[in-house]
Amino acid sequence: MRTLLITGPGGAGRTTVAAATALAAARQGTRTLVLSADPTDTLGAALGTPTGPRPTEAAPHLTAWRPDPATAFRADLTALQDRATTALDLLGATRLDPEELTPLPGAAELALLRALRDAALAADAHDLLVVDLPPAPHAVALLGLPEELRRYLRRLLPPERQAARALRPVLGRLAGVPMPAEWLYEKAARWDVELAAAEAVLADRDTVVRLVAEPSPAGLDAVRATTLGLALRGLRTDVLVANRVFAEPTADTRLAGVVAQQRKAVDEWRETYDVHSVDHLGRDPRGTDDLTALTVPPAPTPRRGPTTEWAVTDRIAEDGVLVWHIPLPGAVRDDLDLIRRGDELVVTAGPFRRIVPLPSALRRCTVSGAGLRDGELRIRFTPDPGLWPTGR
Repeated sequence: MRTLLITGPGGAGRTTVAAATALAAARQGTRTLVLSADPTDTLGAALGTPTGPRPTEAAPHLTAWRPDPATAFRADLTALQDRATTALDLLGATRLDPEELTPLPGAAELALLRALRDAALAADAHDLLVVDLPPAPHAVALLGLPEELRRYLRRLLPPERQAARALRPVLGRLAGVPMPAEWLYEKAARWDVELAAAEAVLADRDTVVRLVAEPSPAGLDAVRATTLGLALRGLRTDVLVANRVFAEPTADTRLAGVVAQQRKAVDEWRETYDVHSVDHLGRDPRGTDDLTALTVPPAPTPRRGPTTEWAVTDRIAEDGVLVWHIPLPGAVRDDLDLIRRGDELVVTAGPFRRIVPLPSALRRCTVSGAGLRDGELRIRFTPDPGLWPTGR
């Protein structure tokens, strides 16, 4: 199953473009599922069919789904309370009833990731998954959430410690403190599997990210920042949709200024991106007729190769170093920061940060320098004589 992730600045029309793209694919006979986490049914308004927590047939070959974060949040927290009954009773805590639970910030993102995982597990039911992501930069944070949460779980509850569960009561008596219960490790293992499934969808070569933005100075800045955040996560866009573009010049001097501004922004985008312009209809698109009138780009074909390659080149014979190449289009040298911490590298690019494990060869090296050239960060590693094979 191909997966198309659509995001862009808030108010740029990304939900409308997602709906139009899904509808166009469905009308070509592609079994399509369009997924959105918008709490207000913007997707349903665009399709002309209300959407909700149950998948709905919006058109032939087109299914729309808007998962309910409140239901998933109540179910998860209630289950957690049931498993922690003993601890809660010892603390004298009062249990929360499901009816009084209100989703906390982040519940919508977790619900969307779970729906993304469920859709991937039922991949035989659809050929194309179109996901209406939250506005950037929230979408960038969401795309990095599975990796970050899995890292937290591994640090807080290392899987290898579960192997010593037979010794846990003895260790608890010796240490004088209660040890983590078996159910906690089991829950962490289930979370890890679920997060790994979502992470696999995002890393799949048939998954692409598409940006939607209005051509304007603010749109230029937003696209540049979002592209940088996606690249740091190992993703890049296949098409940049310049939305709500006025097709013809006008005698209205006020509108003529907007048209000229849009043309300038589109021309600047074309120097870097594959740009597809969508004309302004003169109204907010509503219903399948309006969506069909939008000339959105087609869904990507399989194997477009969306992931950026973080390649390691061997330059030991020439310069005595290994070089790690990290594509970061739009990065500024003064906004970059690198920290080596054990077998991990902390990379900061502008407002974005990612902690990545070093490839095995680089773990036996020391960082000897870094430079930014042509939108690519190149980190030099010198082999550690105490760890590097002597015959190398």
